[in-house]
Amino acid sequence: MAKTQANNGGKTIKVTLVRSLIGTRPEHRASVRGLGLRHLNHSVELVDTPAVRGMVNKVAYLVRCEG
Repeated sequence: MAKTQANNGGKTIKVTLVRSLIGTRPEHRASVRGLGLRHLNHSVELVDTPAVRGMVNKVAYLVRCEG
């Protein structure tokens, strides 16, 4: 991961799970798990890549993104 951050200029985004996964589609649950979020109000810092942005956009109604 250090190589990716170095290549990307160290740009990161902070993603927080703010809504429950109960009643959501399996594809959306998989995206949340792929982002590394485990429970409500759990935050992770991720490298800002198109793949990460796509997952965040898919579950934008469940997460809050900063920075």
